[in-house]
Amino acid sequence: MAKGILGKKLGMTQIFTAEGRVIPVTVIEAGPNVVVQNKTVENDGYNAVQLGFGAVKDKHVNKPMKGHFAKANVKPVKFIRELRLPGASEYTVGQVLSADVFSEGELIDVTGTAKGKGFAGGIKRHNFARGPMGHGSKSHREPGTIGSRMSGGGGKVFKGKKLPGRMGGQKVTVQRLQVVRVDVPRNLLLVKGAVPGPKGSFVVVRNTVKPVK
Repeated sequence: MAKGILGKKLGMTQIFTAEGRVIPVTVIEAGPNVVVQNKTVENDGYNAVQLGFGAVKDKHVNKPMKGHFAKANVKPVKFIRELRLPGASEYTVGQVLSADVFSEGELIDVTGTAKGKGFAGGIKRHNFARGPMGHGSKSHREPGTIGSRMSGGGGKVFKGKKLPGRMGGQKVTVQRLQVVRVDVPRNLLLVKGAVPGPKGSFVVVRNTVKPVK
């Protein structure tokens, strides 16, 4: 069954197996989540469940969202996302979900916002090669010619051309990560490998769309 949960990335650490093998893991605080809204094909045109996670002060919630939470009779939350699940009707408004929706050994996909790195050149952003480093060279790390006439004539440069620009800060999904351990009392998921985003950033955890390699 398709399922998911919202969480917060706490950082990375390592654990040891019974055989003494070290495993690098990312610790995700997965829950508690509250079901804020249940969308159906009849009312909204699609099936989805709207989950909320994270405490927030009332003064930081605007009036439309206050009404949204009051209608669901739930406390305001900071992070809200919709998950399009085939079995969305199985969830009820006000229901609380915890980390035990996943179990050890399951494969998951984690979506988060990558770290923003600011304005970066072509070498750092696109792994371009540098020019000669001799004193006579006038182009060490510059992008050089971009072949604009080859891109359609008339000096036009199409969108998507690999050039210097803002790097990072985009939505990233890492697939087929394995849940190594589930700490239900503390609502923690220990996931093998790295997860996008800095410490303290919100993530969405779903069961993987690629269960078989």
